[in-house]
Amino acid sequence: MKILVFAAIMLSAATVEVCAQRDTTSHTLDGIVVTGTRNMTDVRHLPQTISVVDRHALTENRRTNVLPTLAEQVPGLFVTSRSMMGYAVSDGAAGGISLRGLGSASGRMMVLVDGHPQYQGIFGHSISDSYQTMMAERVEVLRGPASMLYGSNAMGGVVNIVTRKMREDGVKTDISLGAGSYGTFQGEFTNRVRKGGFYGVVAGQYGRSDNNRPRFGFEQYGGYLKLGYDFSPHWTAYADVDVTRFNSSYPGSTHEPLLGARQWITRGVASAVVENHYGRTSGAVSVYHNFGRHKINDGHAPEEPPQTDFFLSKDALTGFSVYQSAALFDGNRVTVGLDYQHIYGKAWNEDIATRDVTNTIGRHHENEIAGYVDFRQDLFRWLTIDAGVRVDYHSQSGTEWVPQGGLVFRLVRDGEMKAMVSKGFRNPTIREMYFWRPANDALRPERMMNYELSWKQRLMDNAFSYGVNLFYINGDNMIQTAMVDSRPMNVNTGAIENSGAEVEFAWKASRSLSLNGNYSYLHMVNKVLAAPEHKAYVGADYRHGRWTLAGGLQYVDGLYTQVGADERQESFLLLNVTAACKVLPWLSVWAKGENLLAQKYEINYGYPMPRATFMGGVDISI
Repeated sequence: MKILVFAAIMLSAATVEVCAQRDTTSHTLDGIVVTGTRNMTDVRHLPQTISVVDRHALTENRRTNVLPTLAEQVPGLFVTSRSMMGYAVSDGAAGGISLRGLGSASGRMMVLVDGHPQYQGIFGHSISDSYQTMMAERVEVLRGPASMLYGSNAMGGVVNIVTRKMREDGVKTDISLGAGSYGTFQGEFTNRVRKGGFYGVVAGQYGRSDNNRPRFGFEQYGGYLKLGYDFSPHWTAYADVDVTRFNSSYPGSTHEPLLGARQWITRGVASAVVENHYGRTSGAVSVYHNFGRHKINDGHAPEEPPQTDFFLSKDALTGFSVYQSAALFDGNRVTVGLDYQHIYGKAWNEDIATRDVTNTIGRHHENEIAGYVDFRQDLFRWLTIDAGVRVDYHSQSGTEWVPQGGLVFRLVRDGEMKAMVSKGFRNPTIREMYFWRPANDALRPERMMNYELSWKQRLMDNAFSYGVNLFYINGDNMIQTAMVDSRPMNVNTGAIENSGAEVEFAWKASRSLSLNGNYSYLHMVNKVLAAPEHKAYVGADYRHGRWTLAGGLQYVDGLYTQVGADERQESFLLLNVTAACKVLPWLSVWAKGENLLAQKYEINYGYPMPRATFMGGVDISI
């Protein structure tokens, strides 16, 4: 009811604004994506459901991480959190990304940077503090399995961060500084340059916060560098590196407090890419190296002695990818590709006082090689068929075939219906197979099938668009820990059966006002954490003269923070607002408030979220 009341208020305000100032200009949609097929393609010809969040949406609320904005803008996507700043790792960590009930914390949701996989080699999950707004031009979210193109860990979908690039000659520098509640500070700068064929991007970020509980400090700094050269209109090459370092402490949950819990984490990725772009063919060759260093003190209960050992680990994911796409005849596109990955992980314990190694937990590596082909054909003006298959060989768990197929019907002007059937899978991680007592090196891949039907249409000269999507997921072989011969063991015993609906809209109501919103419903036969049954969002962006005002209301219901005998659910309503004024051509001042309704809620059990928080700052653009 609360979300319906808010929607009615926002629509009433929009009606008043439209009556006062109707915009009859035709609005062009940015419908070109790279995530659904690896090459630039009109999304209206792809059977997948893909959401695009552009840089304006990513930056208007002055967030240094892309994930909070994605959680608002993408139906069905949810991100766990436990404090004002920082997601961190280990016990009580947040930053788990779930889509349709499948999450990154379990390795079932993949994050990509320019199409390159990003995840921790030992545990197989993403490190969410690494995904900084400063490097993102836009983010594309493929909702549903993407394993045919991207392999293991993409069984629930992918979040692809497309990095920035200077497109015109010149130099541009952007600086943003802000401070607010709980001693929070955030700062970032980006410098972009182009001279002829050469272009470069350099960016840096620093943030810190005491957060909303004692012993809950967080500090992070990072940098991004990208250098590229356009040899001709058809050939380009670039190399980039991104490194993030964060240090954090955490007090444990409210019911199990901890002392001395600390984390020191470094994550980085480097890549080099050569691309070709011709009229009827395009492709790329890329190499990448994703690495991490982790030192953790798991802390101790107040009545227990302090830890004597650190937990340390390092991991690497090194790979290369090559693909070429060609139009063999009119309305056709065939993409052929090859992927290779070497995944490495090592973990050990180290004495805190002497720094001597006290226990080698393990050192293991895996190799994965895969080939795929995707065929897309426009049969008529109103029909496109798409079919693809991947053959994936993993050094431990063997060969997996991954098919995918879909249809796109463009039955009316500016509208399309899509039908999709796709398989997702996930290979077991190094931890699940080799590390600690439940390890089982006989594990097989997790598997699931996804069926979905969607409709999207653009009206009023593209000023208004809406979409509806229905899906059904059925999976087995899910890896769970069970008792086998009186001891815990990881086994392929779990199942998943999820279904639901997603609705979204966007409306350019006038020259000054834009509205957008989405709603998702998720039904889970087997309940999981961090996957709300209902999630809704309504947002508005108002611009007048030097002033901008952006706000949104998000409603979450049926969020499980505990399952099993001690089952717990949360429901909450969050109001966030950001206001900015351009006082000089190169200077803007801004202020924002989050959770302005001062809701009391938890996303991670035992970690109460902060009530209303406030920040203010300046943006400089020269």
